[in-house]
Amino acid sequence: MTDIRTETVPLVDGSELRLTIAGPVSSVRGGIVVLHEARGVTDTVRGLVSGLASDGWLAVAPHLYHRDGADVLDGDDGQVQEQVDRLEGGQVMADTDTAFGWLADHDIASDRMGVIGFDLGGSVALLVAAKRTLGAAVTVAGEGIVDTPAGGLPALVDAAPGLTCPWLGIYGEDAEGERAGEIDLLRDAAAKSEQATDLVVYPRTGYRFDADPDAAADAWQRTLNWFDSHLR
Repeated sequence: MTDIRTETVPLVDGSELRLTIAGPVSSVRGGIVVLHEARGVTDTVRGLVSGLASDGWLAVAPHLYHRDGADVLDGDDGQVQEQVDRLEGGQVMADTDTAFGWLADHDIASDRMGVIGFDLGGSVALLVAAKRTLGAAVTVAGEGIVDTPAGGLPALVDAAPGLTCPWLGIYGEDAEGERAGEIDLLRDAAAKSEQATDLVVYPRTGYRFDADPDAAADAWQRTLNWFDSHLR
């Protein structure tokens, strides 16, 4: 079983970035940055870090709310949104760069680095994949498809044509089908990148499709297959 630990990295702005980390017990296949959901580094996020490590990846999750001293948010949706609204695009990208730098310091080459995120983190994962050079990216239920997901960050449909690496998008269909048009726009935008892209939608599962065991198992296997295919 892999052990999860937390390390702290000093930043040039005087703050300290916390990183939740897990590595495989055997040889390392590559490294993956895990970007957390709007509620922070939850048990779900820690499970994702651990699961990736069990599959042979050195996984690292930067705590994007560290400047406010927050790791996990347990308030109502309004309080969570207030925290998301305090994010600044430049700081988010800098924190993600620090996580990639940590992987580089552990002898992971850029073509063997990937990024994955859920919810808020899924949005950032796509934006990172459009602005940085890496091996593969996965977005799970990323918000902000046609509107900015957080301060200073572009909408996903605006960023997707600039993808620099293979990208997998995984979404759940809302009960009313209101997101279907947005998801189609995102699929078309990603196709313009000329990278390998795929966008999977689980019907009638709702936004949190991970509550559906079959959909969750299929999404996890698709994620592992994507990284296995593209991080070599």
